[in-house]
Amino acid sequence: MRVLVTGGAGFLGSHLCDRLLADGHEVIALDNLFTGSKRNIAHLLDRHDFEFVRHDLVNPILLEVDWIFNLACPASPIHYQYNPVKTVKTSVMGALNMLGMAKRVNARILQASTSEVYGDPDQHPQPESYWGNVNPIGVRSCYDEGKRVAETLMMDYHRQNHVDIRIVRIFNTFGPRMAIGDGRVISNFVVQALKGEKLTVYGDGNQTRCFCYVDDLIEGVVSLMQYEGEGAEEPVNVGSHDERSMNDIVDCLGQILGRKLDIERRPLPENDPVRRRPDTTRAKERLGWLPRVDLLDGLGRTVEYFRGVLADEKQV
Repeated sequence: MRVLVTGGAGFLGSHLCDRLLADGHEVIALDNLFTGSKRNIAHLLDRHDFEFVRHDLVNPILLEVDWIFNLACPASPIHYQYNPVKTVKTSVMGALNMLGMAKRVNARILQASTSEVYGDPDQHPQPESYWGNVNPIGVRSCYDEGKRVAETLMMDYHRQNHVDIRIVRIFNTFGPRMAIGDGRVISNFVVQALKGEKLTVYGDGNQTRCFCYVDDLIEGVVSLMQYEGEGAEEPVNVGSHDERSMNDIVDCLGQILGRKLDIERRPLPENDPVRRRPDTTRAKERLGWLPRVDLLDGLGRTVEYFRGVLADEKQV
């Protein structure tokens, strides 16, 4: 296959490029490098089967491809709230442009959606049939509603124009190539701990998330793209079912580093979900997918990655 990965220099996108190349595909990575980094794909730039294109997805582009993975969009609150109008445009215009391409060249397209479409859920765990509890005018809605509109566009292009679509709702993911200072809890905690700083815990720390290691997440995304069965156009949750509080994560990180970690508590941000855990029955039954890397193992690998990044920064 000739495959386009938008957001291909980002955290998830770069890992997806690695996996697709390992599977024998030819890959085009498209990224405007707002949150992505060439560092993430530096090891791929000399390959004959890989091409990097610096481009903003808000603007149309003409390419001939067989598959499109549409991952382009800032995914951490710090980044997507920096320019909320641009965040909405990336999700909506980006989806429109990629769907137009998919229609024109008869490509299969996968939209990277998010657990944020469920908002602060009043149903737990969250199945794909749950419509969510999202504040449409909140500070997070540029991302939440942008992704919800992207899903709407995917389904309408499928129904109206018979575009071959896949929708994956990605829950919290972590691992190497997360950006320092992106505001996500795992990268924040790990970097703060390695620097000997206090860990920033919002609220009482009892709010929960399920953290999926990046290799498992990518396996689920690729499996969904390959899926040919009934209901292929329906959204699929991909994420860990190991629900942990923020306080649990602090304890696990302290266990890995072999010391007690100090914390600094701050107020809980507006519209921050209190609990979140995916119902992954659909992924298990249709894709045969389950996460395999446990939290401590994944955290250990992430700590080693950030050790290297911080060491490199000191040498500059």
